[in-house]
Amino acid sequence: MKDPASPSTPIVSALPVNVFKGFLLAATGLLLFACMDSTTKYLTAHYNVPTVVAMRYIVHCVLMLVILAPRHSATLIKTQRTGLTILRAVVLTLASLFIGLALQRMPLAETTAINFLAPTLIALFASSLLGEQIGGLGWAAVITGFIGVLLIARPGSGLDAWGIVFALGAAAANAAYQVLSRLLASTEKAITLLFYTALVGTIVFGLALPFFWENKIPSSTEVILFFSMGAFGGLGHYLFTLAYRHAPASVLAPMTYLQLLWAGLLGWIVFDAVPDSYGILGMVIIAASGLLIAIKSRIARADSQ
Repeated sequence: MKDPASPSTPIVSALPVNVFKGFLLAATGLLLFACMDSTTKYLTAHYNVPTVVAMRYIVHCVLMLVILAPRHSATLIKTQRTGLTILRAVVLTLASLFIGLALQRMPLAETTAINFLAPTLIALFASSLLGEQIGGLGWAAVITGFIGVLLIARPGSGLDAWGIVFALGAAAANAAYQVLSRLLASTEKAITLLFYTALVGTIVFGLALPFFWENKIPSSTEVILFFSMGAFGGLGHYLFTLAYRHAPASVLAPMTYLQLLWAGLLGWIVFDAVPDSYGILGMVIIAASGLLIAIKSRIARADSQ
């Protein structure tokens, strides 16, 4: 049985298209991702990053076991390419660590924007690993994306240098994670891949937790925030996947940049941080580079049909 969340599944094409509903589901999912990053940033001001990330993965894994394991236990663990599935999960743990370290040092909006360089990096990775042609439009997107990052991370921006390095590391790890997702999409189910990311993250950061635990008892508010990170991440992925049942990928792909808006709003409301004009311009340019990648992919699909 094919995964109902996969765009290639026949049942998806049979579903009635409701673009507005798909838009609302995707927008809500992206808001939850921004909420997760905001919570991570807040908690990393009081706890070290490995502890915060460990709590996120542990909660995510426990929720999947409690909610899904009773009915989908075999689906959760059965995989045809276990090595690549685990590698994909390990790469995501690196991305989570890097993004946490970046959020600890930089504003939410700027960190999110640099991490959105990932689609541009995917174009480079896909060329060398998947044999896909970049083409003129692809190279324009790559160059545009890096110009956007330079505007955000320019000298005099006041951003922490190590924070920029960690944000770029998160973007690179996120790009590798998405390339591996593309490689595994034809053989693995979405729910299986999601469970392995939660499981591997729990094991890696759970084993590291005793070495980083600061012998500090969280307050009741902090306990709620720790729990909310895993809930935000899991529910966000679920809603965004559900959006593909109501709207085509070509419509939803450009929408991922709505997370930049959510990150900017939450950064302003929660942390009273507003990017300067050059930073905002850099974010717009990075979003434009990602849209160029989406347009290129759509043209390539049209030519292959």
